[in-house]
Amino acid sequence: MGSLAEAPDGKGWVMAENMKELALKKFEEVFGGAQGVNVYFAPGRVNMIGEHTDYNGGHVFPCALTIGTYGAARKREDGKLRFYSMNFEHLGVMESSLDELKMEKEAGWTNYPKGMIWAFGEKGYQVPFGMDLLLNGNIPNGSGLSSSASVEVLTGFILKDLFGFEVTNQELALIGQYAENKFNGVNCGIMDQFASAMGKKGRAIFLDTADLSFEYAPIQLENAKIVISCSNKKRGLADSKYNERRSECETALAELQEVVGIRNLGDLTQEQFEQYKAAIKDEVRVKRAKHAVYENQRTIQAVEALKANKIELFGKLMNESHISLQYDYEVTGVELDTLVEEAWKVDGVIGSRMTGAGFGGCTVSIVKDDAIDAFIEQVGKAYQKKIGYDADFYVVEIGDGPSKL
Repeated sequence: MGSLAEAPDGKGWVMAENMKELALKKFEEVFGGAQGVNVYFAPGRVNMIGEHTDYNGGHVFPCALTIGTYGAARKREDGKLRFYSMNFEHLGVMESSLDELKMEKEAGWTNYPKGMIWAFGEKGYQVPFGMDLLLNGNIPNGSGLSSSASVEVLTGFILKDLFGFEVTNQELALIGQYAENKFNGVNCGIMDQFASAMGKKGRAIFLDTADLSFEYAPIQLENAKIVISCSNKKRGLADSKYNERRSECETALAELQEVVGIRNLGDLTQEQFEQYKAAIKDEVRVKRAKHAVYENQRTIQAVEALKANKIELFGKLMNESHISLQYDYEVTGVELDTLVEEAWKVDGVIGSRMTGAGFGGCTVSIVKDDAIDAFIEQVGKAYQKKIGYDADFYVVEIGDGPSKL
């Protein structure tokens, strides 16, 4: 196990209070003085079920985590932007300004806060002054737990607080998605930013991405926990096949729309899909659309199962979700498949699947309390043997949305 914010003994996370102190201390060292500095937090997220449905007008079921991104920020008198990340200390202070808000590859992670400042301006909230911003995240980088959405929501929350913008958390999520799409060029759906901005302790968000209607569903796992297994295979979303999958689905949708009146793939039931799928002129696109339709229905069933306290059924639907992502959507890869298939062999695993965009990143499993140690040992050993390097494991809790600490 390992992460920037884990206690030295590896037995649990450093408390938020300590993360706050760490950020303030480093801010003073890097930018000079701690006068006028505030510290904020925005969570990462894990999606329990409903993968690659968010840009297909379907349902998703994510929850915010108690791990995420901490930010210490101070308003400046000029238009300068100075960024520093404790996760990328070798990069030092990276400078920009309000006049230079454009996406640049060499700007690395700072494209996310810059994108938010730009997007706020596009939405009519002109940021008048620059700022000094220090970040420290305890989401494993490249893990697929949405460190980018966490940084976007955090930056938006900071801008709202520093400059007094009247923006709701739901609007923050939409601005974050806009920044990721239009500034950073990743054609993502709304789920990641929504989960980070709207998180609620102990609850997952059952979100209909077609109209943004949502409800909070309590996740009551008696004698079980959510365990994240991080493959440690790095993946860059923008460079992955994410945009390709999205366009395959858009083409399939256009073909279906010639024979049935739908706005999104999420509008179809499984039966309707089987009835109309001949309209899709390519075998690969049939598989992609099938996943989007079936996964959406699985998500609806999974939430009903949870409400009825049928946790075993919820786990079974998680397993089916992974199989569909592996064979119909083809976004898993050997690392994620190994983690999931080894998880299924462990007694006490209720369900396991990849989570996030795929092509590396993480899996999410529901594991009975008395099986957690065996799970980490067995899956870890088998993964190291097959893949050649270690996976990391995190027993996580469901937390709240962004806050000022």
